[in-house]
Amino acid sequence: MRLLPVLTAAIVLAAAAAYTMPRAAEKVAGLDDPARIAASALDGKFDGAVAQHEIEVALAAGDADLAQSFVDLATDRQIGLDPMLTQRVKAATAEAAGMRHKATSFARGFVSGEPDDMAALAGTAVGDLFVFGDIRDALREGYRYAAGEKVDRLVVGLAAAGIAITAGTYATFGAAAPARAGVSFLKAARKTGVLGAELAGDVGRMVRQVSALAVAVRAAREGVKAERAGGLFKLAGDVGRIERAAGGRAALDGIRIAREPRDLTRVAKLAEKEGSRTRAILKVAGSGAVALAALALDASAWLLGALFALFGFVSALKNATERMTLRFLRRRRERRTRNSIEPIAVAPACG
Repeated sequence: MRLLPVLTAAIVLAAAAAYTMPRAAEKVAGLDDPARIAASALDGKFDGAVAQHEIEVALAAGDADLAQSFVDLATDRQIGLDPMLTQRVKAATAEAAGMRHKATSFARGFVSGEPDDMAALAGTAVGDLFVFGDIRDALREGYRYAAGEKVDRLVVGLAAAGIAITAGTYATFGAAAPARAGVSFLKAARKTGVLGAELAGDVGRMVRQVSALAVAVRAAREGVKAERAGGLFKLAGDVGRIERAAGGRAALDGIRIAREPRDLTRVAKLAEKEGSRTRAILKVAGSGAVALAALALDASAWLLGALFALFGFVSALKNATERMTLRFLRRRRERRTRNSIEPIAVAPACG
């Protein structure tokens, strides 16, 4: 009877451990999945009302790309939208894709290097790919220095690194193209005030630590493994991955919310999985789209529960095993005692 409660506890705790351990492992594994982090950040924040409001705001601001991103996100999360609103988004997208508008924006971005839409971003990137953009930015900052004006040393450093990475791009037949595009977007983010102070400090340290010539040489030598040519190269490569998967505006949005280089790595993974929905996710969730805090708390709770259940099961099993062993040894001792007494009790009767 004394074994029954212990065995019952062991069975219950074993069932609890079997239930919690796989879920705890899933939660811990999810900490490396930006898409799951973003989904958790959107829960309770994104619904039909929010989607409609954000689409209206984006259309009013002339940002058809962001409006379409919200439409795609609402569709993915099975949120119904007003058909008239979606028609307005389609019309705005078609207008933004017009050849005259795109050609004008492209030329403006190519010449000035200060983009304000997708076509201008493309023009900026093309100008940098032909080195013209980096030389233009370096000369512009040099002119400001000569005129006694404030010089943006980070833009100068990025322009120098961009020239070197462009050489590596040609030498590796395009293997370094994402990093080349990433440097262009980092410069654009800096010039338009999108690059935050914390991330700008990290980028500045990377620019100072990595020699532009060394980047070019290592990029040319290592080919596909050119991302090993320093932290700046990897950071720029992450920005380039975002642009390739979700567009240039998404790359700038990712730079805006990032506080450290690892945030851009997470945004790049998110963009590669979510595609056109990335901008809407970043707009609603902000830095929470790549922050681990919420999921880490949930994972910690499940992990602690699993450890408690496992520890309790092992303790109950140990207790049950000890009691069963003591019971077995006690019965064997009693049986030996009984067997040794029986001949003594039988002897007088036989005499």
